[in-house]
Amino acid sequence: MKDVFKEFEEIIQTSLKNNMSRDAKLMTVGQILYAVTRDDLTREEGRQLEEMMGGTVHRAEALENSIFGYPVDTATKSFDKPLVIAGKTFHSRLMTGTGKYRSIAEMQQSVNASRCEIVTVAVRRVQTNAPGHEGLAEALDWTKIWMLPNTAGCQTADEAIRVARLGREMAKLLGQEDNNFVKLEVIPDSKYLLPDPIGTLEAAEQLVKEGFAVLPYINADPLLAKRLEEVGCATVMPLGSPIGSGQGINNAANIQIIIDTVNIPVVVDAGIGTPSEAARAMEMGADALLINSAIANAQNSPAMAKAMGMAAEAGRLAYLAGRMPIKDYAIASSPQTGTVTSK
Repeated sequence: MKDVFKEFEEIIQTSLKNNMSRDAKLMTVGQILYAVTRDDLTREEGRQLEEMMGGTVHRAEALENSIFGYPVDTATKSFDKPLVIAGKTFHSRLMTGTGKYRSIAEMQQSVNASRCEIVTVAVRRVQTNAPGHEGLAEALDWTKIWMLPNTAGCQTADEAIRVARLGREMAKLLGQEDNNFVKLEVIPDSKYLLPDPIGTLEAAEQLVKEGFAVLPYINADPLLAKRLEEVGCATVMPLGSPIGSGQGINNAANIQIIIDTVNIPVVVDAGIGTPSEAARAMEMGADALLINSAIANAQNSPAMAKAMGMAAEAGRLAYLAGRMPIKDYAIASSPQTGTVTSK
């Protein structure tokens, strides 16, 4: 860390001597804050560097003019806004899970590496201490991670409603008194694990009435997505392909319709196997991703978690930037004027 600190110190000293501009100061503060989040600098080192630049007066503005924690050109307005679900703000657009890992330690490392802010937890498996879930509720720092209880294992709407209530109480016991989130899963199909659209809608209607922020897991059905929005769901979570399959985005056309027609966040959930597939979903305009199996089943789960987090950021930024038009012919990159031609 000393080398990183020294590099920043030298840059700041030289820049101040050369009358560092306001924009340059904001850029530098953004870089310092990002280095602290990456543990390249300690918090104390970050504070010392900020003091060299006149204190923390620039911090809020530097954060406001950044994208995904990275410093950007402060002369231009920030591209993006944070992800908002049921009135709660998140800066990461990747959600992860807690199942299928080889150990609790590996899950902890992966969650940290992903830099996610929402982690989904299967209420039934935690309640029953199912294999691989012993001590899971205590394994994460719930002051930094927002719990998303899910109703995995529920085959009917009634079961899902009961488990959602248990999940809300579980979140309260772990210190999240105001957490009313639930990832709604109603899955009677044990082979393909496809969600029941009728049961999901029934459960969603009741849970919304009870004050839940409902995040329903659904097939990529645009009409169902719109109906769930109308009953008051906080998001819709269409599957890219069957859960745990790693097949990628097989329902792109329908997911695109959902993205284009609903006015609540769209979270692509299930089927993503690689960072390129994660980026593709975000490039389509999805608001967020939920990825578990692709991370937990990777040979190096923490490394894959980091890659998925980066892919979510890259895909989102690419969507906001706007891709170039596709053409049927070549267009030279270099200008045609001033070229040397033979007689």
